[in-house]
Amino acid sequence: MQGPQRKIAPRQHVLQLGCVLVVAMWLAACTSPLTRPAPQVDIASQIQARYEAELFTLPLSKQRHYAQRLYRITGDEKYLPLNRGYAKRLIPGLREDIEGLAQPGYALSRSQALIADYPTRTDKQRARKQMLGEWGEIAFARNLLFRLVQLEYYQLLESPPLAGHERALDYLATVDFRAFLTDPAVMRVYAAQVANIVYYLHQLGIDDLRGEVVTAFREQYPPERDAMLSNAEYRNKIYGMTHFVIAASRYYQQPVSGQEFAWILEEFEDSLPRILDETTEDIYAEVGISFLLAGQQEHPAIERIEAALVRAYNPETRMIPSPSGSNDLERGEHRNVLAIILFRWPDQLTPGPYLSSVAEHLKVELNNSSRLHVVDAGMP
Repeated sequence: MQGPQRKIAPRQHVLQLGCVLVVAMWLAACTSPLTRPAPQVDIASQIQARYEAELFTLPLSKQRHYAQRLYRITGDEKYLPLNRGYAKRLIPGLREDIEGLAQPGYALSRSQALIADYPTRTDKQRARKQMLGEWGEIAFARNLLFRLVQLEYYQLLESPPLAGHERALDYLATVDFRAFLTDPAVMRVYAAQVANIVYYLHQLGIDDLRGEVVTAFREQYPPERDAMLSNAEYRNKIYGMTHFVIAASRYYQQPVSGQEFAWILEEFEDSLPRILDETTEDIYAEVGISFLLAGQQEHPAIERIEAALVRAYNPETRMIPSPSGSNDLERGEHRNVLAIILFRWPDQLTPGPYLSSVAEHLKVELNNSSRLHVVDAGMP
């Protein structure tokens, strides 16, 4: 398929241009070893032991989510098999979608199927399903974008099993992400995904909407409007702000510029009492991680956030329960892996894992693979 000219430099050029900046930020963030307080490290170890003893009882999407993050904060090769397994599950469906894009109407049909399957357990999920249903092909486009980014993280996007992936990039360049990402109704229920998508588009060299989206977000959510926000929308706002930082870090693979995200960190500092009172453990753990990613390991907000997580920890179940008191292992994975990341923040993050060395092995295996539905293409 002959597609449009993508709007910014190809991915490899973007990475080359950012190389010097990344190295400088890395050195700034990692010049001195971090010493974590003993209680936090002990709690992190207990949570980690609980989850790793029962990890294979969780859905594959949760196993991947956990193993990807633990690899990036530890560099431990024991997490590689789950990451390899995830890559193997992603590639068949992505190849099928790349081929399908040659057919008129394919993207809209896939989008409708994804929306039909969207979960509706919570009010937030129901609101998101309704919102996505109003945006045509967006549900498929953001699902496709997420999977491409995951394989780029693994350095598999240019591998033989994904020959012809440029068709997917060209398709994504035709999607009106600008209108979607700057729409106030979208931001009200989808702020974290808005932040993710804008960085994914830049990461893959499709478009750079970062400035426009940040401007739209700050106009939608100025600090002076916080008092008028419902609890749900305030949580959505803070969660979205953390994801601007986390997505810029390529999900815990590299530090970020404290100067670039000063507007976020300053608001977190000013609003920390409300954040701790009115958001959830997931959200304020990510607030603390945002300071760490920006190289502000000594910021007093981190100590207060860690203290709140220590108070929330249940030593009997060896995990942080939900705000309602649930100790469900599957639903608590996101919350508890974030606590591990915060409590065990390393001297240096580990990018990847890079799986290019297994690309040929994947190519052989995929000759007999059937498409596997990816159920976690929304939680990075």
